[in-house]
Amino acid sequence: MYRNLKVVAIITTLIMVFVQIGGALVTKTGSEDGCGDSWPLCHGQLIPKDWPLDTIIELAHRGVSGVAIIFLLILGYMAWKQIGHVREAKFLIYLSLSFILIQSLIGAAAVIGIWEGDFVLAAHFGISLICFAAVLLLTLLIFEVSYGQHERKIYVSPFLRYNTILLTIYIYFVIYSGALVRHTDSSLACTEWPHCMPGAIMPGNFYQAVQMGHRFLVGILAIWMLLILIHVLRNYSDSRLIKNCWIIAFALLMMQVITGMLSVFTMVNIFVALFHALFITLLFGLLCYFIMLLSRNKD
Repeated sequence: MYRNLKVVAIITTLIMVFVQIGGALVTKTGSEDGCGDSWPLCHGQLIPKDWPLDTIIELAHRGVSGVAIIFLLILGYMAWKQIGHVREAKFLIYLSLSFILIQSLIGAAAVIGIWEGDFVLAAHFGISLICFAAVLLLTLLIFEVSYGQHERKIYVSPFLRYNTILLTIYIYFVIYSGALVRHTDSSLACTEWPHCMPGAIMPGNFYQAVQMGHRFLVGILAIWMLLILIHVLRNYSDSRLIKNCWIIAFALLMMQVITGMLSVFTMVNIFVALFHALFITLLFGLLCYFIMLLSRNKD
């Protein structure tokens, strides 16, 4: 049941993952100006004459983003027709389409010089992240509907409910701080881990402060998630869904921390950096799914 809808949803979700990774790749390789200040053309041409690496990366990212918009429109139409009666469906369709449009407009504005500034551009990753989360949740909702699980209710304590919501909001600021590290070229401002420089714990300039500020926020996040995980293991051992969600969430965080550490030791190896972006993307999506489950919390 809903076979075609599930196939389109899976493909759209995977494309959105590539959009996220592609955006990180553009920033990490400094390919933002790969097409100059032209959009949607590249160097003022439909097909550029020269194809340096930064142009290829920028054009590939634009192409994947364009394909994502097409698949999102198809998914939105099919989901509206087939599961539009489900409580969360229309909201997720609106959210995904709205934010991919905002993401595209911001990307275009950055290219032509309307939207500038490191602090402003760092928001681009966060906006695309909300779009990804909405698509992921819509995909999971489609599978829930196909298996008749969309009306199931779970019980969680106020402690877990409020901490999950607050943690998800907090992690969005952590993600923004990570994007700020990339956009301010602060990735290698600190050459040691967990401290900044040899013999120096505290940052000595703006770029080091950005890098260490991000690490500090991640440290708080790790402690917070560990405390929640301990609470879940002690109090929800009989709830496989809740327990597994939080174990996976904490594992994703640890992989994100490890790839962040390796980014320093490998002088920002591009593959390590892309996995770093991937893990935090999946973690945010998982927490958003848990919030959707909490919205069905039974009394």
